[in-house]
Amino acid sequence: MTMLTALAATPQPSGSRPLDIHAADRAAGVLIGAACGDALGVPYEFQPRLTASQQPVMIGGGLGPYKPGEYSDDTQMHVCIAEVAATGADLTSRSALDQIARRFHAWREGGASDIGSQTRTVLSAARANKAASPSEAMTAAADAYTARTRYSAGNGSLMRTGIVALAYLDDLDGMVEAATLISSLTHSDPECVEACILWCSGIRTAVLEGSFDGVRDGVALLDPDRRDLWNRRLDEAEANPPHHWPTNGYVVTALQAAWSAITRTAVPEHAPEHGSFPAQHFQLAAEAAVRAGNDTDTVAAIAGALLGARWGVSAIPLAWQQAVNGWPNLTGPDLVRLAVLTARAGADDGDGWPSSARVRIPAYAGKGFVAPHPEDPGVLMSNLPMTEFQGEAPVDAVVSLCRVGQDPIFAGTDVEHIRVWLVDKEGANSNLHFVLHQTAHQILRLRQEGKRVFLHCVAGRSRTPAVAAAYSTLLGVHPHTALVNVYRALGRQWTLMAHPQLHDAVYELAGLPPHRPRPLRRFLLDRHMRR
Repeated sequence: MTMLTALAATPQPSGSRPLDIHAADRAAGVLIGAACGDALGVPYEFQPRLTASQQPVMIGGGLGPYKPGEYSDDTQMHVCIAEVAATGADLTSRSALDQIARRFHAWREGGASDIGSQTRTVLSAARANKAASPSEAMTAAADAYTARTRYSAGNGSLMRTGIVALAYLDDLDGMVEAATLISSLTHSDPECVEACILWCSGIRTAVLEGSFDGVRDGVALLDPDRRDLWNRRLDEAEANPPHHWPTNGYVVTALQAAWSAITRTAVPEHAPEHGSFPAQHFQLAAEAAVRAGNDTDTVAAIAGALLGARWGVSAIPLAWQQAVNGWPNLTGPDLVRLAVLTARAGADDGDGWPSSARVRIPAYAGKGFVAPHPEDPGVLMSNLPMTEFQGEAPVDAVVSLCRVGQDPIFAGTDVEHIRVWLVDKEGANSNLHFVLHQTAHQILRLRQEGKRVFLHCVAGRSRTPAVAAAYSTLLGVHPHTALVNVYRALGRQWTLMAHPQLHDAVYELAGLPPHRPRPLRRFLLDRHMRR
């Protein structure tokens, strides 16, 4: 297993778990990925199965009924675990398990919009047990349910297992123990435990290595006499479509349906000029999971956690990131925060991210400035210092291309805020073209809705002009002209931007080979030689 390297250019606080830039993206995608799959499946739970031509949409409704983009009990219970994991607690400890058990009770009594019958039965029995600690009472109730019930292998623990893997990126044995204990709080059937171990193994490897290999590799973590059975089950999943298992409330068929959706959905080719990006596998596979039918939100939540771990939060459609929400009053950025803190053993980075109200503004950001977009003055290009503007917001929407902290921009006003995972470092963006494409189209959508847009990164020198130029190309402007005009509007000499991959991507999205300007010194030398 490849170990993680230190996060480049960011000081690591004492006690934090180091994450490289790509692994941080992938870790950030786990919980929000599960929530997006959940919310996508909510409207179709136990409804007639969608056909291949029908597009699932986060329209809400379902058993809740839920608001558009609202996730269900799958993610609600996932959040109960994440709130403890994000503190850096050892999830195998009695104190952490008791905290999780208490959160499950509080959720059932004050937040559950829906609840599975097995979970309801176990929690009710555990609440009545006053002689044991909360987690001991819950595990005992789960064991009793398993002992007396023929059908005790429901999917209710697998749906909430992703965050457990993030807490043990550097401890495989600890991951297996934690997956076992946390599943067993409500679902102690051996098949539930085994499924959680396999899926945690998949998520852990996906975050660390950027592959789906961990699910298959996880079979080696099971008892030897169970390995052939699970290999056959995974073979069956890879050989059949997700709807092959009409009853997926069973943990095995839920895992098979999710694994089928992931492995049988082709990864799109990298053809940015045609709007085709490998990162779209997240959306396509999540939609395939919903089309499995029956327990749609749970199968898609299971798939979404692993897809988010493999492709990262940067691969999740921005529209989905904007829409997802749920108990206890969380949105996409909150889910990212919980996941990142869990992966970092509860520690913020040196800039206070992801927990601080506002991240530290570095000196290189310079003084605050605002410049109207050369093709559309309804878009204002700016930098991080200008986000500290006090008073009535001069815009209707903010597009942040850098980390800004938890507080809203232009606090106290009704401003739509789109947070984009885009790193100002060469080679640091696994899904660069997809992110630029998504962000430019979000700006276009906002403008078509009549909203004034505030577009910014830290210094406004690289990410902001790249996205602004990509937006210009959607308005019909040639990439070269778009970049020249954006840099002129910013009051800067047009030269190669700080990270050439951003520059090149603007051309490649338009289907053109990159045209890199010569450095000014070479240009002057060439001019002198021609005299």
